Amino acid sequence: MKFKAFFTDDGIALLDKRFLPAMDKVGRLCHVYLTPTHAMLLHNLLGPTGTGPDGGGPQCVAQFAKDLLFREYSVSSRNGNRVAFAVDVALLHRALRSALAVHAQSPAAGDASAAIQVKLVNKLPAGSRSASPFLTFETKGARSAVVQDVPISRPLSRSDVERLQAALDSAQELPQTLVQVPDLPQLQSLVDRLKNVGDLLTVAVTQYGDLHLHVATSLVTVGSEFRKLRILGVRATAPVGDQNFSASTRTDMAIERGEALSVQVNMKHLAKSLQCHLAKPDCTFYGIAPGGACLTVIFQYFIPGTRLTDRSISFYCRLPVLDPGS
Repeated sequence: MKFKAFFTDDGIALLDKRFLPAMDKVGRLCHVYLTPTHAMLLHNLLGPTGTGPDGGGPQCVAQFAKDLLFREYSVSSRNGNRVAFAVDVALLHRALRSALAVHAQSPAAGDASAAIQVKLVNKLPAGSRSASPFLTFETKGARSAVVQDVPISRPLSRSDVERLQAALDSAQELPQTLVQVPDLPQLQSLVDRLKNVGDLLTVAVTQYGDLHLHVATSLVTVGSEFRKLRILGVRATAPVGDQNFSASTRTDMAIERGEALSVQVNMKHLAKSLQCHLAKPDCTFYGIAPGGACLTVIFQYFIPGTRLTDRSISFYCRLPVLDPGS
């Protein structure tokens, strides 16, 4: 199997300033998955319990159209020209930033002919008798060319690539109702406070545009509600009489009417997913998958200078639920 490409300036900036810092906060290791049309960073898709979200933590998927990140992109394998491998995110980011620093010293920086090259290689490490795979960055500076090797896992087998693709395919089903959280840092601040109360968080999403979060212990129940949020998908009109009830009562009534879903998630998992704000999304939506299968967080990006969705970027998290939901 082979892979070789040259980074675009916009692509390498996206990885350096946004997506690698976010993925590093979610987990130390991720899979890089390369197909003829897309490049992806995947966290926790091959969990111990199969292809769905598992108790090991949230799944995260960052998918990019190949032309956004690379030019002269070439990938080939016997697995339908798909290649996947695991890599330490911090090592990958460190090598990329070092390559950028060398590249910035080049008098031809910004010229396509001086672009940073990345490729898969097998090399014989010092003191070893067998070759190991590396992701290699080649950069031309003002006075020298620098080669950096990032150790990676053995490329995934055909069966594991199929499992990875199946996990991606299963994650394509969107929740019927998504609500937009307008202030992600505010939500992060709320979760930081709730972490001091308990480890389990109940999250409810209504078709009226409400997002309800609360933590309950034997001594206290603490929560917060975001109301009348922007809705994507199925929506309903809240009964007028509901305004006289408490947030928890209104949520319970909406669930009974089939106009809301509620799930329980691990507080640490939600806190990890909130670190994805480092990728600087333009909009963030929360929803609960059909049947309460998982809590889904979708990050939306706009084409610069517009309010049109940038379809060359797809970024989302799926949090495993600790309770089947209501």
